[in-house]
Amino acid sequence: MIDRREFLKNTGLVTLGTIGLTKSVSALIQEETADTAKTNLDEELIPVVISTWKHGIPANEAAWKVLAVNGKALDAVEQGVRVPEADPNVQSVGYGGLPDRDGYVTLDACIMDEKGNCGSVACIQNIKHPISVARLVMEKTPHIMLVGDGALKFALANGFKKENLLTKEAKEKWLKWKKESNYNPKKSNEHDTIGMLAIDKACNISGACTTSGLAWKYHGRVGDSPIIGAGMYIDNEVGGAAATGKGEAVIKIAGSFLIVELMRNGKSPQEACELAIERIIKNQSDYKDFQVGFIALDKKGRYGAYSINNGFQFALYRNKQNQLLDSKSFL
Repeated sequence: MIDRREFLKNTGLVTLGTIGLTKSVSALIQEETADTAKTNLDEELIPVVISTWKHGIPANEAAWKVLAVNGKALDAVEQGVRVPEADPNVQSVGYGGLPDRDGYVTLDACIMDEKGNCGSVACIQNIKHPISVARLVMEKTPHIMLVGDGALKFALANGFKKENLLTKEAKEKWLKWKKESNYNPKKSNEHDTIGMLAIDKACNISGACTTSGLAWKYHGRVGDSPIIGAGMYIDNEVGGAAATGKGEAVIKIAGSFLIVELMRNGKSPQEACELAIERIIKNQSDYKDFQVGFIALDKKGRYGAYSINNGFQFALYRNKQNQLLDSKSFL
């Protein structure tokens, strides 16, 4: 027996029984493709939001409030990651983030919408919500990235207020580190970036990524988080991905872009995350000395997460449930 598609290709047209109507092969194949897509899209999985680490739980809650009222994924991811940006207890993002070796809290962030528009800021100081500055870079300038003093000047010109982001707790940790002089970026785990991906009820995907970067880094160091295609990437035809961990390792493989392209070529979000980690392991011999984790989300609402070492967690909100889950890992 031959299947329906093969039969249609061989015969050229089909007679629709008792009503005596005919349709072209191409029209019927288009209908079949649409039916298949509808079947594959599980409406119960839409909307969905996924983010990195335990601070993704409250971030997801804020994002879900937007998605639950038919809001846009872009608004959801911005509002979501603003939560850890403002939380002084999250010492790897925004206010309360651990400083560089000179005692400065420098922040990186990027955002991307379903149309491929994106904005980014890097090494910005004294601004609590770099993600919102990144969105304004996307919407108000012809550029994608602003850095350092230029990013700060732009933020202030658009109504943001300068704030001291170095909390008492973060300063005490920095002073202790200065006495011990034990800087080893390979062994540091103080880089728990929040990356967030969301798909809204219109099936559009957006993403955001924000961090204070690696603790005790050289002043001016920028990781993967504000780099489109490294720390985060969106393609509305396919899906999105975001990264956390050692930014230098992610930049070397354009990690988030790689994952989206793997999904474009038929890999599931989980498979794509695993292959990206395998790429790092293959090409970077010191992979046992650091952590990298990826999350991914496709247009069907399917998700994936994978890391080099165990201990990576991600937050998933769908079907009205917000859960903190343990990622699978290579080691």
